[in-house]
Amino acid sequence: MSGSNQAPEKEGFNLSRWALQHIPLTRYLMVVILLLGGAAYFQLGQDEDPPFTFRAMVVRTYWPGASAQQVAEQVTDKIERTLQEVPYADKISSYSKPGESQVIFQLRDNSRPQDVADLWYTVRKKVGDMRNTLPQGVQGPFFNDEFGDVYGVIYGLSGDGYSYAELKTFADDVRQQLLRVKDVAKVELFGVQSERIFVELSQKRLAATGLNINQVVNQLNQQNAVEGSGVIQTPQEQVQVRIAGQFDAVEQVRAMPVMAPSGVQLRLGDIAEVTRGYEDPPSVKVRHNGREVIALGISMSKGGDIVGLGKALHAAVAQIAQKLPVGMELVNIQDQPKAVTESVNEFIKVLVEAVVVVLAVSFISLGLHKRADATVWWRRWYIDPRPGLVVAVSIPLVLAATFLAMWYWGIGLHKVSLGSLIIALGLLVDDAIIAVEMMVRKLEEGYDKMRSATFAYDITAKPMLTGTLITAAGFCQLAWPSP
Repeated sequence: MSGSNQAPEKEGFNLSRWALQHIPLTRYLMVVILLLGGAAYFQLGQDEDPPFTFRAMVVRTYWPGASAQQVAEQVTDKIERTLQEVPYADKISSYSKPGESQVIFQLRDNSRPQDVADLWYTVRKKVGDMRNTLPQGVQGPFFNDEFGDVYGVIYGLSGDGYSYAELKTFADDVRQQLLRVKDVAKVELFGVQSERIFVELSQKRLAATGLNINQVVNQLNQQNAVEGSGVIQTPQEQVQVRIAGQFDAVEQVRAMPVMAPSGVQLRLGDIAEVTRGYEDPPSVKVRHNGREVIALGISMSKGGDIVGLGKALHAAVAQIAQKLPVGMELVNIQDQPKAVTESVNEFIKVLVEAVVVVLAVSFISLGLHKRADATVWWRRWYIDPRPGLVVAVSIPLVLAATFLAMWYWGIGLHKVSLGSLIIALGLLVDDAIIAVEMMVRKLEEGYDKMRSATFAYDITAKPMLTGTLITAAGFCQLAWPSP
């Protein structure tokens, strides 16, 4: 072999040379990475969307009877000035209408997710400190910062012939059982209709007795008020004194005595229609397949596995359904685990297809060689499987290392990570083919195996790394929000 075919050795660390000089250790590390990566894959949390932090809070305040201008000047403005003192305050939007104030407070995007909970505590503390400066009669402020709750699984409880109150009783029992399922963080009820007692006064009867609405309302409040009545001290213990007379049934409300200005005592049922029903209009109603239901939204704990949660919920719901009374049914309305399973299976399908295609193309394009001494034309060509095998092995090896890193940093399988893996798969195959093709070419030029491998690393490592980083930076720029 002539010296002209050998390129001068480059100084510095060469990963290919180190791997070939430590073959037993290299093989051991490859096997360990494959095993640990495969185990890490089954430990990764699976969800439809990546976890993200909402940096917005709603501060709502009620002031019954106040005009929109009074609410804006005496409530909203004070809350806004207080929120401006919170660290990382970015945008404050407010809406004032008669009797109600709503302030939307947003944090800057550069605030760290782990600091958001402390910042919300700061908001509550600062607004709580200025609470005594608000006018009397103000209700609140009330805070809502739970925008990050995602109800991936929703069940509907329906029952023919059952009232909303009866459904609510069974829904509460189902909720308690679902909360004991692993990875369930929160179970919220939707479509619950609150019970109310309606007292519809007749203006004609009020005029005949000389009463007005305020007088009747005051007497109702006095009759049903909860007040401390003191205690009786005995040598052994203290006995709580309670005054009877609170309403326990609609009939008691109808029978409540009402004193007219003339001194005549009347029954409330004589001057009003007293009925029991549900809030009208209803705040929320849920329907499924034309039937009114109470929905149970289930939120998964942070870092949980939505697929495993779905299996556990199906098993728990099957047991709960057996204990429900006849005519009551618990049906699945939304099943996010099914969608996540389809996404993961699609990735696995793409991975298998990629390995098969890369094997076929690599074996043919990289392993096809020609014999010069063959007499028959179809014997002149042969396929060396080693170049294609190197490319094919690099795919599961690098993916295993990626799964191990994802498990270490708490990155689960979701739309963004799966999409990134598919994009990275193309870069991985391209880089592997370039490296192997460079080595094969140098072997054909007369280089020995060690020099061919080290030469491929020296020539292609930095350009491929630079190209990969530029591609990654391009995707980061696409994903970065516009200012």
